[in-house]
Amino acid sequence: MALGTWNEIGERAAVWPGRLEPLGATWTPEATNFAVHAPRATRVWVCLVDDADHETRHELTERTLGTWHGAVPGVEPGTRYGFRVDGPWDPASGSRFNPAQLLLDPYARAVSGAFVPDESTYAHDLDDPTVRNELDSLGHVPLSVVVAPDPDFAWGGERPRRQRWRDTVVYELHVKGMTALHDRVPEHLRGTYAGLATPAVIDYLLDLGVTAVELLPVQQFVSEPGVSARGLVNYWGYNTIGFLAPHGAYSAAGDRGGQVREFKEMVRAFHAAGIEVYLDVVYNHTAEAGPDGPSLCFRGLDDQAFYRRPAPPEPGAPPAPDAADDPYWDATGCGNTVDTDDPFALRLVLDSLRYWTEEMHVDGFRFDLLSALARTDRAVDLRSRFMTVVAQDPVLRGVKLIAEPWDATMDGYVVGRCPPPWVEWNDQYRDTIRDFWRGATVGVRDVATRLAGSSDLYADDGRSPYASVNFVTAHDGFTARDLVSHERKHNEANGEGNRDGTDGNRSANHGVEGETDDPAVQAARRRAAANIMVTLCLSNGVPMLTMGDERGRTQGGNNNAYCQDNATSWVDWRPDDAWLDVYEVVRAALRLRREHEALRQRHWFEGRPTITGGPKDLAWLHPDGREMTTDDWHDESLATLGMFVLGTPLRSPGPRGEQMADASFVTWFHAGADPIDVVLPRNPWSRSGEVVVSTDPEVAVGTTVSDGSVLRLSGPAVVVLREA
Repeated sequence: MALGTWNEIGERAAVWPGRLEPLGATWTPEATNFAVHAPRATRVWVCLVDDADHETRHELTERTLGTWHGAVPGVEPGTRYGFRVDGPWDPASGSRFNPAQLLLDPYARAVSGAFVPDESTYAHDLDDPTVRNELDSLGHVPLSVVVAPDPDFAWGGERPRRQRWRDTVVYELHVKGMTALHDRVPEHLRGTYAGLATPAVIDYLLDLGVTAVELLPVQQFVSEPGVSARGLVNYWGYNTIGFLAPHGAYSAAGDRGGQVREFKEMVRAFHAAGIEVYLDVVYNHTAEAGPDGPSLCFRGLDDQAFYRRPAPPEPGAPPAPDAADDPYWDATGCGNTVDTDDPFALRLVLDSLRYWTEEMHVDGFRFDLLSALARTDRAVDLRSRFMTVVAQDPVLRGVKLIAEPWDATMDGYVVGRCPPPWVEWNDQYRDTIRDFWRGATVGVRDVATRLAGSSDLYADDGRSPYASVNFVTAHDGFTARDLVSHERKHNEANGEGNRDGTDGNRSANHGVEGETDDPAVQAARRRAAANIMVTLCLSNGVPMLTMGDERGRTQGGNNNAYCQDNATSWVDWRPDDAWLDVYEVVRAALRLRREHEALRQRHWFEGRPTITGGPKDLAWLHPDGREMTTDDWHDESLATLGMFVLGTPLRSPGPRGEQMADASFVTWFHAGADPIDVVLPRNPWSRSGEVVVSTDPEVAVGTTVSDGSVLRLSGPAVVVLREA
């Protein structure tokens, strides 16, 4: 229980000098070494907390190069601990030391317990932020956990050979939401890492055609006090407080260290199935929020260095009027921005990435708000310290790096500009494809660019089409079902007066807002969702699907379900409301992509023959069966486009430089509301075709079409013909 007002005396015990490295808690049978970086502190204690919440304090009297360290004998794995840190109190200058706050270890491998918002969790007095709070936070804050090393974990041999980006199909999922309602996952494992590792989940992903899972944040996070005050929780997890700790609430084995092994076992199960594991990581800000937020870790250790500050005033100029009230510079919209110019903050991020790569065998990372990290001072700098060291690090340069290439500022949008080896979430793909299928595009020029890999964004600096991670939905925004069922957001359950979430959904409800029993509307929506997802699966680049989209998961029109840890966000596995027809056509499209190199090429299409006298590697077709002309590209009424992709020979050589052969394909994308007749082009290279994927119920798979013949599309549809 909390001790009330901070008592400096407390119960104390002896501590050995210990070692400077490694940071964090390092267990041995003899003693556990504790090391924490707090260069501006004047006193530091490591505090052990037993199961009755009784605290024993050990003062660390050794300080080397800004790191306080000491070894405590007899500490067992699973022991909970925290740090108390004293030093100057001057919030305006970034000195927020307060020993009344029990702080997490930035290098904790596991975290136990929850954050319970309380007056005691703030370093400052809530009535007067200039005054230090004397209330003890024990009992209201999560605690670090001593974890024993596990060098003998049986990984089952070498991890699978890393997939080429062009062979990758990403599936963004939430650890809890994927299995919380899964009837074929044992009840005690639902919502956990162990639940994800069950055959019911892995076999489903393999059957769909997924090659990599991208997990929404699994580093230890807490809910914001404002969210908790509304009786909700942070479900997505973009509020990190422990960069090296798997989130304890997702563990069936408990939060006293069992989550570490359980996470490894999950990764091992995915790897055994040939599925890679990527983490969505949030290093751009922490859960401590703005200067009026709680003091949980970094703020109490070195607030001045860890968070970015506003630019100093010009010589002779007065300080900004709000500088004393808000000493942070916020590029994230979350109250603070981690300062990766600072050597320790940068080291922590890199050590965290290496830990998840080397110790936990993670294959890649998606960086939330990368632009906030890639800054020198306050300016976006794609050659910044962070970007440079990641590209040069011998461990990290070999993993898959995915950028969310923007942040909350106007200058943070850098889509198309991230250097190799980064690939990027391509929101321009999302917006163009959404607009095309809702009939809001002006012609088909932009659509063709996105289908072919977005060369306007990635070709000029030597990158390949796979630099574009294509997506039409993500955790943030409408699901695919809601995208075709709602024209307005419905976020009332979030408790923010429906003001949160974007108003620019680029969606269409097909005549009825929300769910309906009208069979015609239902059919139109399923067809629209299938069109969007099949387009995604067959575009050049890396497709990313969002959890449950392929089976019609709905959030009831909520496009910002970050605080909905309930059936609103979870996958409903019951078959009665599942869009199984959409699942089947998405599965077929992914299988086609997997089986044919022509549909996932590494080189850019050039629109010219690959061999003298041969056909073009790519040709765009008018519905009349001819190649598109300049006038056609400027026809703003055109809503139908054919895409011919050559299979023999491919521009990309084989592993020994040999010429590669595959089938050729013609794919028709028709976004018009009315039926249309499209003509298979006459040419000497492709005399006939067979329909292999179709979202048009009037065009069956297996239908054959000869050159010059007419194929009637009954309405909006994607139809793929393979050279017969």
